[in-house]
Amino acid sequence: MTEVILRPKGIIDIMVEAEVINPDVFAGKTTGEIEQLIVWQGAKQLPLCDFFDVEGSAGSAAAETKIIVRGNVPRVKHIGHGMKAGEIIMEGSAGMHVGSEMIGGSIVVEGDAGSWAGMEMKGGTLHITGNAGDHVGCAYRGSWRGMYGGRILIDGNARSQLGGGMSGGEIHVGGNVENFPGIRMNNGLIVVKGDAIRGVGAQMSGGTFVVSGKIKQLSPGFESIGTEKDPKIGETVLTGEFIKFTGDYALSKTPKGILYASKDANEEV
Repeated sequence: MTEVILRPKGIIDIMVEAEVINPDVFAGKTTGEIEQLIVWQGAKQLPLCDFFDVEGSAGSAAAETKIIVRGNVPRVKHIGHGMKAGEIIMEGSAGMHVGSEMIGGSIVVEGDAGSWAGMEMKGGTLHITGNAGDHVGCAYRGSWRGMYGGRILIDGNARSQLGGGMSGGEIHVGGNVENFPGIRMNNGLIVVKGDAIRGVGAQMSGGTFVVSGKIKQLSPGFESIGTEKDPKIGETVLTGEFIKFTGDYALSKTPKGILYASKDANEEV
């Protein structure tokens, strides 16, 4: 696989929108051609080389192209937006919308990621080794359907509305989540190994949500239907005893959403 290395030039003040940092766009291009790809900074169109030093040339196809971003770029948005193949490795933190509408390939963020990571994702793998912001795998403003497929792995914490409108795929969070994770979820799987604050699965009509830690405030539209030990959901095997709920009855009289919550951490529920 051919590598293209991008090194950020100094500190970026105004956000840069860089959908062109994408194996599909880089494929078949020389170093000079990649340097001249256009990004947006506010109302200005500028070449990529204004913000990055570029080394290497791309493969003949996206699947043969690996992009390595060497440094923190929290003010660069839309990296890997809509990518279909290839790899992106970010050796630092990423800005908003990383992996949004991703179809295939893989992105690894070796740090934190901003809000809207994996928005309306359809395939591929997005792995964030640090923390993520709000709206991971969520539906965009004005849309009801979020992530359709693929996998999002977050080793740290995620903020609010994780997987909003989720229609397929999987999200795994190694740490905690905040408010309204899985809101309007209708399919797919979300597994949170830590705690959740409130609104888990609010308006959920399908799919499965797992919280291995404590839910501080359970949504009122969920009803317990017993307990399960070491349940298996697809290829995911959970360890321990879980209270199993259905919901959200606030949305429908016959909801198909399933919520598992650790029995040990939620004895008072």
